[in-house]
Amino acid sequence: MDITRAESPNFNERKHTLDMLVLHYTGMASGEEALERMCDPVAEVSAHYMVWEDGRITQLVDEDKRAWHAGVSSWQSQQDLNSRSIGIEIVNGGHDYPLPDGSLPPYPRPQIHALLDLIHDILSRHEIPATRILGHSDIAPLRKQDPGEHFPWERLARAGIGHWPQIEGTTQEIIGKGLERGASGSSVWRMQTMLSEIGYGFDVTDIYGETCEKVVTAFQRRWLTDLVTGQAGLDTLRRIGVIHALYTA
Repeated sequence: MDITRAESPNFNERKHTLDMLVLHYTGMASGEEALERMCDPVAEVSAHYMVWEDGRITQLVDEDKRAWHAGVSSWQSQQDLNSRSIGIEIVNGGHDYPLPDGSLPPYPRPQIHALLDLIHDILSRHEIPATRILGHSDIAPLRKQDPGEHFPWERLARAGIGHWPQIEGTTQEIIGKGLERGASGSSVWRMQTMLSEIGYGFDVTDIYGETCEKVVTAFQRRWLTDLVTGQAGLDTLRRIGVIHALYTA
């Protein structure tokens, strides 16, 4: 695996044990612009690695240092995720630079192959549980969308990276009926509790408002990539139940 260096000044010392991996898309017009920004001390942003469309990999920060990629975020009630994680930026315009037809730009095959090799290499050196291999939208669901619903999480799971469980049983056995914005009561509270226990950071209530909708959207971007609506229909509730059982086992 060929990795080049581009030294970013945007790092400091870790304060916690490294046990997370966070994936991002660059969300810029080009990889060159993203690299320039992450090496600009004024920007105060960086990642440990950047993976280009053609499969090239650039390292910006040493793994034992704290890169500045997660921002305000949390997972499983923990904060300062920069201190706990390795951050990988994947060159992709994402929601900020969609294709002319409005669809999201694909992740090319050479890029995903390089990403798989890089992650396997990282996992060979660090103990990172599958439940802590995450997207930026998982750890910051109220403000981030990357790496987007077009990111191939299932492909990563087939390569032994993270989870992609098979769904069994019926939706009704898990929660009962669908929920949507404006709903309230014990069913909403239960759904939000399950999302919180999976790891999503937000204040649990019994009201399906804007915050709940954003968290459900983030969950769908990860686990129901063809159904990103923010509304918790039966398929979404069913998947929440399955992921909750997996992540809290």
